[in-house]
Amino acid sequence: MAIIETNTGEDSGAAPALPAAPEPTPQPSLADWQAAAAKEVKGKDLTWHTPEGIAVKPLYTAEDAPVDPGLPGFAPFTRGVRASMYAGRPWTIRQYAGFSTAEESNAFYRRNLAAGQKGLSVAFDLATHRGYDSDHPRVTGDVGKAGVAIDSVEDMKILFDGIPLDQMSVSMTMNGAVIPILAFFIVAGEEQGVDRRLLDGTIQNDILKEFMVRNTYIYPPEPSMRIISDIFGYTSREMPKFNSISISGYHMQEAGATQLHELAFTIADGMEYVKYGVASGLDIDKFAGRLSFFFAIGMNFFMEIAKLRAARVLWHRAMTQLGAKDERSKMLRTHCQTSGVSLTEQDPYNNVMRTTIEAMAAMLGGTQSLHTNALDEAIALPTDFSARIARNTQIVIQEETGMTKVVDPLGGSYYVESLTQSLVDGAWEIIERVQAEGGMAKAVAAGWPKAMIEEASAARAARVDRGEDVIVGVNKYRKADEDPIDILDVDNVAVREAQIRRIERVKATRDEAACRAALDALREGARGTENLLALAVDAARARATLGEISSAMEDVFGRFGTQPTPVKGIYGGAYTDDARWSRLEEGVAATERRLGRKPRMLVAKMGQDGHDRGANLVSSMFGDLGFEVVPGPLFQTPKEAAVLALESDVDVVGASSLAAGHKTLIPELIGHLRDAGRADIKVIAGGVIPAQDYQALRDAGVQAIFGPGTNLIKAAEDVLRLLGHNMPPQEEAAE
Repeated sequence: MAIIETNTGEDSGAAPALPAAPEPTPQPSLADWQAAAAKEVKGKDLTWHTPEGIAVKPLYTAEDAPVDPGLPGFAPFTRGVRASMYAGRPWTIRQYAGFSTAEESNAFYRRNLAAGQKGLSVAFDLATHRGYDSDHPRVTGDVGKAGVAIDSVEDMKILFDGIPLDQMSVSMTMNGAVIPILAFFIVAGEEQGVDRRLLDGTIQNDILKEFMVRNTYIYPPEPSMRIISDIFGYTSREMPKFNSISISGYHMQEAGATQLHELAFTIADGMEYVKYGVASGLDIDKFAGRLSFFFAIGMNFFMEIAKLRAARVLWHRAMTQLGAKDERSKMLRTHCQTSGVSLTEQDPYNNVMRTTIEAMAAMLGGTQSLHTNALDEAIALPTDFSARIARNTQIVIQEETGMTKVVDPLGGSYYVESLTQSLVDGAWEIIERVQAEGGMAKAVAAGWPKAMIEEASAARAARVDRGEDVIVGVNKYRKADEDPIDILDVDNVAVREAQIRRIERVKATRDEAACRAALDALREGARGTENLLALAVDAARARATLGEISSAMEDVFGRFGTQPTPVKGIYGGAYTDDARWSRLEEGVAATERRLGRKPRMLVAKMGQDGHDRGANLVSSMFGDLGFEVVPGPLFQTPKEAAVLALESDVDVVGASSLAAGHKTLIPELIGHLRDAGRADIKVIAGGVIPAQDYQALRDAGVQAIFGPGTNLIKAAEDVLRLLGHNMPPQEEAAE
């Protein structure tokens, strides 16, 4: 055993003296950091200028975030609309889905609910959106392709068969045919034994956004706004659990808007709807608490988080200004969906990572519900395989990461708080312009919000084509060969035939006199002031079809249509002094000399798909290049597009496809041109076209196909070659 000697002197009980504390290390100043950073990057400016015009610095400090964001659950709700947020209850997993028939969609919903989905979000086909029954001759290529076909109450009952509507929250993305769809939903609930006061969910009902970007409208703006007011009135009286509108910025971002545009115009739309509701005699605090919002979540991670925080601040400010007293009326609640436009056809498994990042941004921004896109949605509706990955992305975040344990974990971040304030200030400036010019309805009619979005879209396309904005697997790190991927293919012909048979059964078994009387009452109500939704519910009970209900109102209101007006100079302006652009301009000039006029292109949008971002980009780019562009009106039939091509004496028809109608519509267009003796007109196809369909289109006579992610410079070279100009390959042009 070791013997430990101890000090037995007088101080033996005292602790040994500690060395003196060192002098505190001097803290570096901001100037010290700037000097160190500048040395590391050799003086390069690290400031990033976002598409919103915000200068993002490489470092943020407390001086950049002087505004106290407050606490979650308290005004102005910057940090969330609930005090406990996800620590108390996670967001609702609400996957957006619908395809083919009501039977197929119902089976898909049941599988998803069994696998952990908590709410339903219904996607309708384009024929339904535009108020046409499936037997209408204008929708032969659209039935069941981009959503579920709903023609009557019977379809709606099948859609929710076995799904108790008093227990399930249902969101329906519907704007144009909102009256018949909501009427069908109410009657389907009744016939399931569910009182409408127990129905829970949301109807999108956001028509101003349709006039700006998505274009699935039916009636002109003024009667469309009346429809919204009537829905507010009916639901506030009869459906206290139901959200009467989902004010959507999602489609603005998908159309090319910056996050600042999306934020400002969405809040301004909401203000307009509130003003119309009040003008119709409603108490603002009786209906405003049932309004909800819907935002896109793209790949600018922190900007998207800040956008949702800024949206809550702005809505609180706007509703206070509009006279709301109840804090619930000032509380912005939102659904979010990860971006569809950020998904790529090329190297599609990268989309799993993109969706995960976007889902995290939505969560950290404080969404109330979320849809995550599937990896194959750049080219088709999701398969069960891809839908499971998308859904499980949310479940893993909720169950495995611990992210939900802390309320607003990024609150107080210098960068996030600074971005939030920048977006609040920038968006409010745009909102004040809207209000000064008479509100959003007048701004939409004037066209400047749409023009701002299309300019931003063209600028973004040019940055991507130039490689300034990187998209992994598309314009950088591209695979030499793309792997094939299984996709969901809907048999449009079979679906349409089945829907027509059901429409015939409904009409054969209904009380025709009662149905006609209900439709006549609806028509008279449209001429007068009676509530249109209440009248449509009566018509739905009498088994009037969606097309009949829509047509009764169309008899009074008319059907609205617009002519695309592509922006000029934005895409081409990005290529000033670019050798590739100069060679293309030379090619266009040479083609003009040979033809004796400018080369002429019709950009055709056939079918009922109103998404026109791609068509407008093509029109803008080729117009800047020197083509004479004929922008075709939306919603043409193949025959109408062929007639316009012949009347305009075009050299090329560019058929833009998004909603899977290409296999039906484009071959029919080619047939009409051949029948007219103009097989010389080149038909090219672009948009969301799966590679599996390319050969069928080529066999039908399509001479070039440009899928998602196509570089427009490369597309222009190919078009000039089709017109007989010997363009050098892109690689040579880029040297």
